[in-house]
Amino acid sequence: MKFIHTADIHLDSPLCGLASYQNAPVEALRTATRDAFRKLVDEAVEQQVDFMVIAGDLYDGNWRDYNTGHFFVREMGRLNQAAIPVYLLYGNHDAENEMTRRLMFPPNVFVFDSRRPVTHRLEAHRVALHGRSFKEAATLENLALGYPDPVPGWLNIGVLHTALEGYAAHARYAPCTLAELAAKGYDYWALGHVHEHAVLSESPWVVFPGNLQGRHIRETGPRGAVLVTADETGIRAVQRLIVDVMRWERLDVDVSTATDLQGAVLLAGRALQALLAARSDGKPVSVRVTLGGRTAAHGALFGLHTQLREELLAQAAAMAGDRMWIEKLRLETTPLVDASQISERADAIADLQELLAQVPLDETFMRSLAEDLQLLTAKAPLELNEALPEFKAIRAGDVSGIVAAVTPSLLARLAMPR
Repeated sequence: MKFIHTADIHLDSPLCGLASYQNAPVEALRTATRDAFRKLVDEAVEQQVDFMVIAGDLYDGNWRDYNTGHFFVREMGRLNQAAIPVYLLYGNHDAENEMTRRLMFPPNVFVFDSRRPVTHRLEAHRVALHGRSFKEAATLENLALGYPDPVPGWLNIGVLHTALEGYAAHARYAPCTLAELAAKGYDYWALGHVHEHAVLSESPWVVFPGNLQGRHIRETGPRGAVLVTADETGIRAVQRLIVDVMRWERLDVDVSTATDLQGAVLLAGRALQALLAARSDGKPVSVRVTLGGRTAAHGALFGLHTQLREELLAQAAAMAGDRMWIEKLRLETTPLVDASQISERADAIADLQELLAQVPLDETFMRSLAEDLQLLTAKAPLELNEALPEFKAIRAGDVSGIVAAVTPSLLARLAMPR
């Protein structure tokens, strides 16, 4: 017997960080979650699985229109034609109090009740699936404690949308512990909510499949579901099914040997080429590039962030076409000469450093600077205001961090040989 365990599909969730940039592959981003789910259904049909389990967050909240529901019903219809039942549990993003639109499902889709734990039985396979959907998005109750006892002699599967324990990056919905899950006596716990793939235990099996498609830079690497194989003795194997259609990657580039912008671009280009060469799947990739290192190019790069990013976009387009996109460029280089070395000089650069060190102490100037920057940020696109922490600080009237960050770069720029 085989079944697919998936969760956190977030159908039609917008992929963050790209659509606001000119020439971004917007159409590919818009359909990425659907394309990944369609591939999963293809796998289910091809593998001739006996059933599918969806452990929460099928949707990403309320539908904008009925298109999201129509897509899901259509894919469930494909599974219905292949005689594959689907056991659907609602998580925090698709809780009853969140969803205002509904469509009737094909007869192969069975939904876990949100009022109490229920058990769905597959008599032909002697499988019992126990679960309870979220009724409220912010469900803080330990739902697992109320799950029924296992059916003797059957394969028992617990379906649960939970933060479990130790996942501080995720809201602590339906919290519980591994010990509590093990105490239930089930053979397999099909979990959802945490977007990273993880096998937390093999006796019993406790598995987060991860989400189907990475949606932003915090969700890097391959994404998908799991294929579970079992026989009369219990669970035999749990293997990943990778179905994502695009990837997010972080790329750190050491530009310590560069002396100018051109040198930094060449080093970054080589790193992008190496990243591309290491990938054999051909999937589009969105890359966040961070340039670092103690380098003579630090001053030369000051104020040229936009040009540098355009250069990297051109490099990516030349080597990969539409298959590579620069999601963001971060400059984290440091100058060869530090503040203590500059202070030993007897020139205008040393005088300027001393002057800039006094700037944060001038309340009138700092207040005026904050007001001027607030006028500029007010004209920026909403996506930019939300994405940049510097903009949040400016809106709060705190520009001290910006002054501190700019000072070394400005001095390094001015100290460059003419």
